[in-house]
Amino acid sequence: MQTDCCIVGGGPAGVILSLLLARQGIDVTLLEKQRDFDRDFRGDTLHPPTLELLDHLGLATELLQHPHSKLDHLSLQTPGQTIEIVNFRTLKTQFPFVVMIPQATVLDFLIQKAQAYPNFHLELGANVQELIQLDGQVQGVKYRQAGEMHEITALLTVAADGRFSQLRQLLGLQPIASSPPMDVLWFRVPRLVGDETIGVEIRTGGGKMLVVLERLDHWQLGLTIPKGSYQALRHQGITAVHEVVTQLAPELGGERLKDLQHWSDIAFLSVESNYLKQWSVPGLVLIGDAAHVMSPVAGVGINYAIQDAMACAKYLTQPLKSGQITTQDLAAIQKQRFLPVRLIQTLQAVIQKQIISPALQPGQSVTPPLLLKLPLVKQLLAQVLSYGLWPVQLEN
Repeated sequence: MQTDCCIVGGGPAGVILSLLLARQGIDVTLLEKQRDFDRDFRGDTLHPPTLELLDHLGLATELLQHPHSKLDHLSLQTPGQTIEIVNFRTLKTQFPFVVMIPQATVLDFLIQKAQAYPNFHLELGANVQELIQLDGQVQGVKYRQAGEMHEITALLTVAADGRFSQLRQLLGLQPIASSPPMDVLWFRVPRLVGDETIGVEIRTGGGKMLVVLERLDHWQLGLTIPKGSYQALRHQGITAVHEVVTQLAPELGGERLKDLQHWSDIAFLSVESNYLKQWSVPGLVLIGDAAHVMSPVAGVGINYAIQDAMACAKYLTQPLKSGQITTQDLAAIQKQRFLPVRLIQTLQAVIQKQIISPALQPGQSVTPPLLLKLPLVKQLLAQVLSYGLWPVQLEN
C-alpha cells in the first residue's frame, strides 16, 4: 500500500491532522491500534482555540449539538475559602469557555467528516511493528492487523501515537522527563436533579486533594495522591477513597458511593511530563504526546496536541502536494511549537509546586498566591492556558 501521509495514532492530533490534509486533496492513511475510539477517562476538554478551529472548518455548531457541558472558570477550595483562579469568560473569542465532551464522541464525529473524502483511509486494529527506512529516511511502516503483516509506504510518516509512542521507541528517541509530585485516580459518582452547578473545583484539606468536574449526568472526580503511593492506598481498601470524598465533597458522598466498591471502577493515571529535544527525523515527525507528555493540570493536553496537528498541516501541506519534504519543513513544526509547549509545562510545574505539593502534605495548608485574586491575573492565566505563547493560524 502507498499513501502520501501515513499517520500513526487515532487520537485528537492524528484525527484532526487526517481531516485537515484530506480536505486539501492529500492521500492520507490513519492507522489506529485499537478497534474503536472509546477509551474511558481520556482527556475531553476542548479549549477556545480548538473550538475556533472547528468553527473555521464549519464543524463547531454541529459538534456542539452533541451532549456536552461548558466551563467558564476554575476554582480552588481550601479550608475556609473558595477562590476563582482562572476566568475564561473575558477571553476575546466567540467561545469564552471550555467544552467538556467525551473524546470518543469528538473522534467519531471527526472521522465521519474525514471519511467524506475518498483520499482518506482508516485502518483500525493496525499495530505498527517496524519502520521502513532507506538511506536514513523513514519511508513508511510495517504493521500487524488481524494477525497478518502489512506494509505502507509514505512520503511522510507522522507519529501521533501517544505517551507510549511505538514509533518513538523504534527511533530510539528518549524524552527528557520531569517528576510531577502526584498521580490521579479518576472515577465517577451520579449527578442528581438539584445538584449545584460548580463547573470545576479543586478541593483541598487534611493532606488530600480532590478535583470535582461537573458533567451532564455524573460528577467526575479525580483523587490526587502523592507519586508512588497508589499501592499503599489500595492496601487500605476502597473505603479510603470513600473517606476522602466524604471529607472534601460531602454532598457527593453517602449513597452516591454505593457503586464505587471495586478498584476496577477507578482509572489510575500515572502523571508524567516530558518532552523530546528532537521532534523529527527525515521522513517522520512526532506530535502530541509522542513529542511531549503533559501533566493533566488544567486539561490542556488535547489542545496542545491539536495545535501541533495544525502546525503540521500549515507547514507540510504544500510540500506533500509537491512530493518533496525537506528536513527544514519538518523542523518548522518544532520551531513554532517547542516554546509554547515548554511554557505550559513550566507553568504546570509551578502550579504543582505551589499548590498541589503543599496540598498533599498532611499538616500543611495551601495558601494561594495573592496574585491569583487579581482579575487581570485570572484573565492572563486563561489566555496562557488556552492559547499559549501564540496559537497556530491556518491559512485556509
